Amino acid sequence: MNKILKTIIAVLLIAIISSLSTLGLIYYALGFNEKGFTNLMRFITAYRFIETKYVNDTDDVNLIDGAIDGMVKSLNDPHSNYLSPKMYKTLMEQTEGSFAGIGVVMGMDNEQKIHIVGIMEDSPGQKAGLQEGDEILAVDGVSVKEMAFDEVAAHVRGEVGTNVVLTIMRNNTNQDITITRDNIKLKTVGHKMLDNNIGYIQIVSFSEDTANEFNDAYNDLKNQGMKALVLDLRNNPGGLLTTCVEIAQKLVPKGEIVSIVDKQGNKETYTSSLEAPEYPLVVLINKNSASASEILSGAIQDTKAGTIIGNTSYGKGSVQTILPMFEDDAVKLTIAKYYTPSGRSIDGIGITPDIEINLDENATTDTQLNKAIEILSSQLNNAQ
Repeated sequence: MNKILKTIIAVLLIAIISSLSTLGLIYYALGFNEKGFTNLMRFITAYRFIETKYVNDTDDVNLIDGAIDGMVKSLNDPHSNYLSPKMYKTLMEQTEGSFAGIGVVMGMDNEQKIHIVGIMEDSPGQKAGLQEGDEILAVDGVSVKEMAFDEVAAHVRGEVGTNVVLTIMRNNTNQDITITRDNIKLKTVGHKMLDNNIGYIQIVSFSEDTANEFNDAYNDLKNQGMKALVLDLRNNPGGLLTTCVEIAQKLVPKGEIVSIVDKQGNKETYTSSLEAPEYPLVVLINKNSASASEILSGAIQDTKAGTIIGNTSYGKGSVQTILPMFEDDAVKLTIAKYYTPSGRSIDGIGITPDIEINLDENATTDTQLNKAIEILSSQLNNAQ
């Protein structure tokens, strides 16, 4: 081996060692250990092996997307998932309160089955004949078992004027329903005055505008002479924590509303400065009440600011954050658990109502709402 060749080899070895050392130093500086560095090298090796040896052409972005998706799926957490650009856009639209879709609210039960739990009036879903309780089996022929919940929502939504085909199960019979998407402006709060000056406010989700909508409804009922309040959180899948806290500060007395504890044990607490609730309160929940709706009902229950009526809630006591990536995509990851004012973690457990009562679907009236009215009417009569 001549001197020139030896020199070239030496230079190459120095370059390789220097690159690995630099990479290692960067990796350790980011807080990873030796095992983590080894795993990173395994990933890079597999990536380069596929990229250089796979018989067909590869797409670098698709390879990395698949790797990230696989990492998140390996957590076996139904609330953590990789968000493709389409899914990320859909999630952002949902929190903003307007989107192109079919106007239904979907919920996932404890068996990971997806059901329609609410349908907006005069929406494309209602016009196509969808019904509450329908189980969604597939979207455009793709089984929902192959998708995370957010993926299902992303596939249901799309451009205005385009069609989506839902395969649903109703009364043990499968059927395909074709629905034409349209612009959906999500009004998240509805209200009315019931008998005996009992106000009624329904919150269907917690988006950016929900707190303002709630305040408008609350003040309108107050101006009408409200003496007690029913807050309906049934079929509410949750939403923005900050919105939930803002509403809780109108209903929960001075003190803690919710605390959030992360992996390192760091605790963040949200509080209320309200001296005392203005009105007797009943909150309605069911098995599809999740996340932010459980935070609100749990705070009201623990502080005895109201009575909880209905069925045990879903049990989503975890907090997710969104990490935007570099291709208009993102990762949604569970980063903490939340605790009610009494220190309860309801993750996988749910909020147990003070008064358990099933909704009689064969009745001509709302049995749970009727119970709420009965409780509040009794409280008002006793206060006289």
